[in-house]
Amino acid sequence: MEFIPRTLGTRPRLACEVRAEGVVAARAEDAFAVLSAVARVPLADEIVVPRLTAIEADGTVDSSAAPAVSSGVGGDAKGRAVVVAAVRKALEAVCLRSREVTLVVPDASVRVLLLDFDELSTKPAEALSVVRFRLKKLLPFDADDAAVSYQVMATAKGSLQVLAVAMPRELLADYESVVREAGFEPGAILPSTLAALAGLPEGDAPMLVVNAGRDGVTTAIVKAGVLLLHRTVDLGADRRADQRAAATQLASSAIQVPLVDRERSAEEWARQEPVGFDDQNNAAVAVETTLIQQEIMQEIEQEIAAESSLTESAGEVAQAVSVAAAYFEDTLESPPSGIHAAGTLGAKALIALLDEARVGPFAVREMLHSQMLGAGASSAGSPGGVPLGWLAGVRGALTN
Repeated sequence: MEFIPRTLGTRPRLACEVRAEGVVAARAEDAFAVLSAVARVPLADEIVVPRLTAIEADGTVDSSAAPAVSSGVGGDAKGRAVVVAAVRKALEAVCLRSREVTLVVPDASVRVLLLDFDELSTKPAEALSVVRFRLKKLLPFDADDAAVSYQVMATAKGSLQVLAVAMPRELLADYESVVREAGFEPGAILPSTLAALAGLPEGDAPMLVVNAGRDGVTTAIVKAGVLLLHRTVDLGADRRADQRAAATQLASSAIQVPLVDRERSAEEWARQEPVGFDDQNNAAVAVETTLIQQEIMQEIEQEIAAESSLTESAGEVAQAVSVAAAYFEDTLESPPSGIHAAGTLGAKALIALLDEARVGPFAVREMLHSQMLGAGASSAGSPGGVPLGWLAGVRGALTN
């Protein structure tokens, strides 16, 4: 399920995913996608990851909404520079020689739809034109100018089902330019959940997948390689609006601190005691240690903030899972045997969240397991390693 596929059909051996919580990158040496190196760079809460503003909680589209995209990557020039630096840092930590990357983007920045047709041309160009025409009334942006990809999922006598993925052209270009500014080249682009699904083991058993993070949750159902459901819910839109309003109010009422000239401060500077080190090496070590400690503390603070925002959206996540489970049972005439967890929320947090909401019980397991990691991959990247849920998208993107 490749979005904007490469001409030659094989994806790069490097993958990078941009999420609201941070950037994660991984490398695999072959199509079996055992991750030989992984890295993660957290992003602060105020860094904006673009989304389609017209995606509603019930999955419908408000075609009158404008603009279709919330903002550019990062939100502004400063935020964009932060995202570029995070992408560069994550990829530099895992790459060897190749600079070509499969980029995984948030589900909320694309539209994924399942369409039914009586028939469809076997010629790709003709079929794409028909798919694009069907999307015109379903997308909150111009279908004629959008990047569109499709795949036939299932066929039956007199009908076929098609998976269509669409992304605003300007947003696609924005993400591609971020990768290029980081010093790499985008070879393919995949939405997060479709990327994660590509890493699922082959089999006939139906599976329910939940990809949850700070800003959104996507539920998907797959049976024998056929996608039956893909539903994305935007989380915390009201909370983000309140945060932006509060930040604007704070900025407008900020106290102006007067500058102190050099002569007035000369006496104070004279009383300062120099920091002494035995030698320059000790000074360098002390500075490096301080920077590492600051980075660890920053990551801890960001993890706590992410957990707090997810707690605020716990009811919406539980509701999304409940709706998907009901659809699973209605469609397949049996309840799901379990849930495969992807995304930054993680299996343990999802279990606690569902238990608190009294949804289930379900056996929740990480989509990724330790056998999918090479010898050094679990300890690479940020201190303490990269949580398994973060890696589901990049690992699936590396599976060919």
